[in-house]
Amino acid sequence: MKTIFACAAAMAVLLTASAVSAQETPEIAWNLGATSDYVFRGYSQTSEDPAIFGGVDLTVGSFYAGAWASNVDFGDSTDAEIDLYGGYRSEVSGFAVDVGVVGYLYTSQPGAADYDYAELKAAASRAFGPVTLGASVYWSPDFFGADDEATYVEANASFSPAAQWTVSGAFGHQSLDVNDDYATWNAGVAYAVTDNVAIDLRYHDTDVDGPLSDDRAVATLKFLF
Repeated sequence: MKTIFACAAAMAVLLTASAVSAQETPEIAWNLGATSDYVFRGYSQTSEDPAIFGGVDLTVGSFYAGAWASNVDFGDSTDAEIDLYGGYRSEVSGFAVDVGVVGYLYTSQPGAADYDYAELKAAASRAFGPVTLGASVYWSPDFFGADDEATYVEANASFSPAAQWTVSGAFGHQSLDVNDDYATWNAGVAYAVTDNVAIDLRYHDTDVDGPLSDDRAVATLKFLF
């Protein structure tokens, strides 16, 4: 049911985009990359091993949809994560707003794992010269694994002192109905080597003591097409 919901939501975004933005020229962007550790909301998704990832985004006017995939390692048969997403971006009173849905699908997962889930997303940000401040909230009615209803709230900021450099950070709180709630944060710097190549060095941590949630530094290389 969660897989069907995620796929149906992404398809609805594409159909709506085609209907209301028929005269807009679709834009397609690709990305590929590698990271020393795939970290999601403070937790390693690859048992602290490297990951290779890639995705594609389709934008039609203010509507967008896309797919992204990476290898994962949960200590079982699960071997990859595939995300499907779609939404709408606009500007309201000087704020950039983004509302949408994200579906997280996992291949080769054990039969009783119940890893797949979907989240509704709402985000807003505003630029003040070289500084951008933002906030986002994600809500799922049936979250990953044993958890059902879950909410993730994040505040983030970035600073671009020069065209090629961006310093950024975020603080988030994950609320869960079965497992314990926790806080996570990250800070790092990104450097655009060219218009198509970027390097990101980032520190992640949480308030959970564990091998997959302890503090760690992560290096990521990303190619944009």
